[in-house]
Amino acid sequence: MNRNAHASENRKSVTVIGLGPMGQAMAGVYLERGYQVTVWNRTPDKADELAARGAVKASSINEALAANELVVLSLTDYDVMYAILEPASEHLSGKVLVNLSSDTPEKVRKAAKWLTGRGASLITGGVQVPPSGIGKPDSSTNYSGPEEVFEAYRTDLEVLTGTDYRGEDPGLAMLYYQIQMDIFWTSMLSYLHALAVAGANGITAEQFLPYASATLSSLPAFVEFYTPRLDSGKHPGDVDRLAMGYASVEHVVHTTEDAGIDIALPSAVLDIFKRGMEKGHAGGSFTSLIEIFKKSSGVRT
Repeated sequence: MNRNAHASENRKSVTVIGLGPMGQAMAGVYLERGYQVTVWNRTPDKADELAARGAVKASSINEALAANELVVLSLTDYDVMYAILEPASEHLSGKVLVNLSSDTPEKVRKAAKWLTGRGASLITGGVQVPPSGIGKPDSSTNYSGPEEVFEAYRTDLEVLTGTDYRGEDPGLAMLYYQIQMDIFWTSMLSYLHALAVAGANGITAEQFLPYASATLSSLPAFVEFYTPRLDSGKHPGDVDRLAMGYASVEHVVHTTEDAGIDIALPSAVLDIFKRGMEKGHAGGSFTSLIEIFKKSSGVRT
């Protein structure tokens, strides 16, 4: 594999494996940018529309791998990657696989070792946008893995989104992705819960929209304010106190209960505040709850 030759020649060709909505969008953007695109999916007819637009529809995974040095994977998770690539292991040598599938950082690290043992290189990525954001310059993807390989293919990856290289550790991109998803899904679930309470009181989503937007838009300022305190491990109660937050969440639980809405979500939040109170943090900032999170309860579902 001559990565420098690739970088200098800028050979515009790529294989895309996995043609769900995201894979379809990626292959489509590569076609629009003049790339020679080979596609493959376990359900073959998902490649038909792309083939009609000029993509090469590989008849097998071996053919898909043989077509190009650069192979982009858009799959459900890394277990699917193994299911697809293990039977084709002898065809992986010399390939650069860019896996944009979601999974855990530890599984990503194990996959990097598995591919390295078969002569391939792995660049991992966490795409920060839905399929509609692919091909837009203001979109972004976190990447990690061998820097030399990433830099050789950066231009190809920037066809899809902006690139944010996090480092050599292949698990870093996935770590950044998952902790951002932690914020996203928790926030969106809280929005749905609030909307359920609103609806029980005759308030529509449209009526609630400006208030939900205002609350969500205020969060970056809070995050910025608390960042140096969290990095220093200091949680003074000069601007907020955990005890006040506990009372506030209690009121949310009671309001939810009065509306006849499921209280599981705010009750879970209240339980975390309660644990902080029991640990003696009542007079400090609510940010002291990070110490609660650092100690696993051992509960998994």
